[in-house]
Amino acid sequence: MKSGIKSYFMNFFQYIGERVIEYLDQAGFTVLLFFQVIYYLKDSIGKSREIFQQMFNAGVKTLLICSLVGVFTGMILGLQTGIEMRAFSQQALVGRIIIASMTREMGPFMSAIILTASIGSAMAAEIGTMKVSDEIDALEMMSINPARFLVMPRVVALSLALPIVSIYITTLASLGGAVVAFNNLNVSYNVYFKHLLKGIHFKAMYVGLFKAFVFGLMISVISCAYGLRATSGDLGVGKATRSSVVASFLLVLIVGYFITAFFYSAG
Repeated sequence: MKSGIKSYFMNFFQYIGERVIEYLDQAGFTVLLFFQVIYYLKDSIGKSREIFQQMFNAGVKTLLICSLVGVFTGMILGLQTGIEMRAFSQQALVGRIIIASMTREMGPFMSAIILTASIGSAMAAEIGTMKVSDEIDALEMMSINPARFLVMPRVVALSLALPIVSIYITTLASLGGAVVAFNNLNVSYNVYFKHLLKGIHFKAMYVGLFKAFVFGLMISVISCAYGLRATSGDLGVGKATRSSVVASFLLVLIVGYFITAFFYSAG
């Protein structure tokens, strides 16, 4: 009995240790890949066509889902906050709350979630498929660095596209909130947009855009890093894609909090 319990705990701690080592190894590889991308930014002009293609994928091809998410996020925010504020006869201020929430946090966050699920996962799967089919090795044999040829254009594209998507979602959320304010809270469009414009602050705008840029940078580097480490055929590609999405979600939450704490800390 004691031997069985001891074996169980040994296996448990061995599993935990292996996972920690695996995550640290992946984190180290991702950081090194990031610095390689920074180094190869000098070649971004020559890769402008690929960069614009990736931006098209991130922006135009996700337009429908971004539109739906933006409108309904604004409607949900408007309805939930308006119901509570109506108890204090302050529902006219719902526009200010929506624009503050969207520019500071929800716009970049919702954009990051959408692009992680659609573009980040596609990056991991695409590069992972190239890895397991030995295309990455073929590039290296031809003295073509994968970080320069594959990763750098994707990182630049998503870092630029995500702030644009964030602005788009924030705009549509403001419009969705206006519809709810008018139909459910008896707030006229004139009053709604007057308070909404008063709620736009320069600091909130640049913090939100900075968050979106950082999120785009993280998602793209993480997705490409997991794709480059894919092994074991199609099963490995699926695992790499899933792991990249989970890691991106977690880092978006964690890094988003610390960026907010840094810019809005007390005092």
